[in-house]
Amino acid sequence: MSEAVEMSAVSKVYGKGKSAVAALREVSVTLPKGGFTAVMGPSGSGKSTFLHCAAGLDKPTAGTVRLGGTDLSGMNETKLTELRRERVGFVFQAFNLVPSLTVEQNVTLPLRLSRGRTDKAWLNETLERVGLGGRTDHRPAELSGGQQQRVAIARALITKPEVVFGDEPTGALDTMTAKDVLTLLRETVDALGQTVVMVTHDPVAASYADTVLFLADGRIVDSLAAPTAAAVAERMTRLGAYV
Repeated sequence: MSEAVEMSAVSKVYGKGKSAVAALREVSVTLPKGGFTAVMGPSGSGKSTFLHCAAGLDKPTAGTVRLGGTDLSGMNETKLTELRRERVGFVFQAFNLVPSLTVEQNVTLPLRLSRGRTDKAWLNETLERVGLGGRTDHRPAELSGGQQQRVAIARALITKPEVVFGDEPTGALDTMTAKDVLTLLRETVDALGQTVVMVTHDPVAASYADTVLFLADGRIVDSLAAPTAAAVAERMTRLGAYV
């Protein structure tokens, strides 16, 4: 199977009656395995809802979402939790690390929650890959923001997930640190064959992806392959993002 995520006519409505708000409107898209997809759009365009539905964090009002061929629509919350824990990785703008745990303990937390065994060789490789091989016993407060986000990326990779979802993963970082984190995400795609889906507001961040999807008013209105930061920024101006 070449699809990592497949969304078919997915709609998401919050509220009822006159107060109902359609966050997604019949979105259909296939996200390829081993690809890096960025999702962009103006504020309120449905980016976060798109990510939450694709990752099984939120249930669509209508339509179907498949992760690696598994239909999520019939799964209860317990099954969805298991699926997210075992088959999906997450990297958020807020690093979401446990302050009292060391780097190694934070990274292996998903394995402990699912009662899985830690593959020490894979753990060491992952920590080396994200540049934290010598920091395993440090706690988050002893790390810079960029290093904390590297811990979050290692945590997302430790279960060898089918997809890593990033929600503004560089939003809290300075420009140089953001570049390092984006380069690391790019390397996980190129070297490990990882699939990455990232919501971002930053054209430079989006330029690291293979494809950019543009959302407006809950619909995918365009896509751009082999994006440059300039091309993404120009397309965004026509979506009203910078108006």
